[in-house]
Amino acid sequence: MNTKNLIKSYIFYLISAFGISLTIKAHIGVSSFNSMNVALAEASQIKVGTITTLLNIAFLLIYMRMTHFKLVGKYILQAFSVLIFGIFINFFTYNLLNFFELSNYGMRILTMIIGTIIGGASVGMIISYNTITFPIESVCNELAERTSNSFMLYRYGIDLFSIAISVLVTLSFDLPFFVREGTIISFILLSFSMSLVRKWRDNSLQFG
Repeated sequence: MNTKNLIKSYIFYLISAFGISLTIKAHIGVSSFNSMNVALAEASQIKVGTITTLLNIAFLLIYMRMTHFKLVGKYILQAFSVLIFGIFINFFTYNLLNFFELSNYGMRILTMIIGTIIGGASVGMIISYNTITFPIESVCNELAERTSNSFMLYRYGIDLFSIAISVLVTLSFDLPFFVREGTIISFILLSFSMSLVRKWRDNSLQFG
């Protein structure tokens, strides 16, 4: 394993956590998966980063079962990564950005866009370094390899499931909706930012 790329990956994990925290503070809805995390956090009074870690650990356990517990080193790395990820989401959301409030709707839209691009670009860099994989993507990859369905089908399925849970929790606990215009912005910009950064890095490695 390339230690230098691993360190860079963790740096972009921190940057991605900051981007997610910005989208949460924009208060106009968040990405599909995060809409579930935020709704569960609000309903349970558990911090959103902690919820994010717990759900990622749940996917990691599924992945471990699917791979028959044979990839111990990979499991440890993923577990440590999602733990760090959740800790920094909590730090940015509840400490660093605690007093970051936006009353202007235009600024909320802009903050959502910036946060989404930061998060997407950071994830794109993490994927390009190919040292840390995300539990959700690992599960989707395993499912795609075992069936005739594509990775994207399973990934979008998780997004739809997340939205459904978010709406259900919102209605059950009389919370504000977290699936809003920000969710649409995230849907458009997140994958685009990831793809753009990965393409840029591939080109820089090819010609560098």
